[in-house]
Amino acid sequence: MDITEVPVTQDDSKGKKKKNKKGKKKKSVVRPEGSNMEEKEEEKKKEVVEGTVFPPTFSVSEIKNKQRRHFMFMKLKQEKRKEKMQLKKKKKKEREALGDKAPPKEVPKTIENQRVYDETTVDPEDEEVAFDEGTDEFSAYFNGLTNPKVLITTSDRPRGRTVRFCEQLATVIPNAYVYYRRGLALKRIIPQCVARNFTYLMVINEDRKVPNGMVLCHLPDGPTAHFKVSSVRLRKEMKRRGKDPSEHSPEVILNNFTTRLGHSIGRHFAALFPQQPQFVGRQVATFHNQRDFIFFRFHRYIFKNEKKVGIQELGPRFTLKLRSLQKGTFDSKFGEYEWVLKRHEMDACRRKFQL
Repeated sequence: MDITEVPVTQDDSKGKKKKNKKGKKKKSVVRPEGSNMEEKEEEKKKEVVEGTVFPPTFSVSEIKNKQRRHFMFMKLKQEKRKEKMQLKKKKKKEREALGDKAPPKEVPKTIENQRVYDETTVDPEDEEVAFDEGTDEFSAYFNGLTNPKVLITTSDRPRGRTVRFCEQLATVIPNAYVYYRRGLALKRIIPQCVARNFTYLMVINEDRKVPNGMVLCHLPDGPTAHFKVSSVRLRKEMKRRGKDPSEHSPEVILNNFTTRLGHSIGRHFAALFPQQPQFVGRQVATFHNQRDFIFFRFHRYIFKNEKKVGIQELGPRFTLKLRSLQKGTFDSKFGEYEWVLKRHEMDACRRKFQL
């Protein structure tokens, strides 16, 4: 049997080579999953940075992609900041060029200077207000007929933090005494205070071991104010505080009590302290009213030299919010209320204040 050799054509050899090439796998470089996405995002950011021209009706909220929306928002914010800085520099150059002829600086808008006008705002030269203040419950104190004497007590079964707060208040207010409540009702405590010539009864209430309320009752005829207490910081919790206060009578500063209600509350606080401060002690008690929150601070001022004066906070510090003002002494059932806080009605407008 004859065997004949069949010649292999060039096409077949090419096909085999092609198959072999197809069979060979290319080595793939393993990259982290997020690298491609990061590179694409960087490229997109570069494109946006190179030519960002926002149309007048542009809204970032229309962009559906969250990352893209965030980036565009930050870019828009950055551009607004640049424009603001350029305008500020331009105004500064104009002001330097004009010199003394430059217009006065614009006053920035705040909630305080945009306050809604209150009809009860007190004019210092108003004769009617002067007459009312000369015949109110505090007139005996301001005429120098009585000296303040304060009894400080707590709610039933007070915790350590509330007791320490009362003790520190007694060091701030001269002629103040701390007594434990012992389960007595306030209606029974008030006659005993009047019999012992106390002019004030201060009750500190607590909730969950934290002071949260204050009842301030002027004796013997009232009025009685109820405050919410917050942001209490005792002396040990304060940084860079001074030494404990001395027994000298402090000066009293009352800020921003402008309405009729604010005046009565300011007189309420003023009658806690003696009228004649002892300047030797260099101590100041401040009641600062801002947006109907009354901030209390207790400082000592230090003379560094003839021109410079420094202050040193002694503590404690706390914030008060007026809840109600009642005529007469404390009577929760039959008392006549002069003013009561109605949050949903009175706090609806942020620019309207009561004090």
